[in-house]
Amino acid sequence: MFSIKKMVIAALFIALGIVLPMAFHSIPNAGGIFLPMHIPVLLCGIICGFPYGLACGLIAPLLSSLFTGMPPAAFLPSMVCELAAYGVVSGLLMRWVRVKSLYTKTYIALIGAMVFGRVLYGVLNSFIFNAGSYSMQIWLTAAFVTALPGVLIQIIVIPAIVVVLRRAKLIEIE
Repeated sequence: MFSIKKMVIAALFIALGIVLPMAFHSIPNAGGIFLPMHIPVLLCGIICGFPYGLACGLIAPLLSSLFTGMPPAAFLPSMVCELAAYGVVSGLLMRWVRVKSLYTKTYIALIGAMVFGRVLYGVLNSFIFNAGSYSMQIWLTAAFVTALPGVLIQIIVIPAIVVVLRRAKLIEIE
């Protein structure tokens, strides 16, 4: 894909990173349950590559917080780091992993990014953002138990979107 096309697609994902959470936040704690901001960032990394995924992961939560107040300022630094990690790792894995099946490649990139991002989120909260008040139990509950519906949505929806967009020739992935 040409750089301009990637920039336009990344801008679309940044916009989705602002609008999609707005649809979910009318439900209490829906952001932590359904993880709506994660989907556009992961898709951006997978489709456009790691530099664009990084930009999307940095810009989307900042603009969302600025325009909508979500995520709140207290959660913004750790979310920015987590989402940036999703964008970078998903993009790098899509570039580095060499398998024939687009589904397999996408799942490897997606799950690798999800695990790395969640571990980074836990480490940063434990040692920097919430030092002394963040435990393994809080991390496991937030990252895996509460977020289980969002994780399942990501695992089901993101590879399907990537394959459909490629078959429609709207994106080009090796």
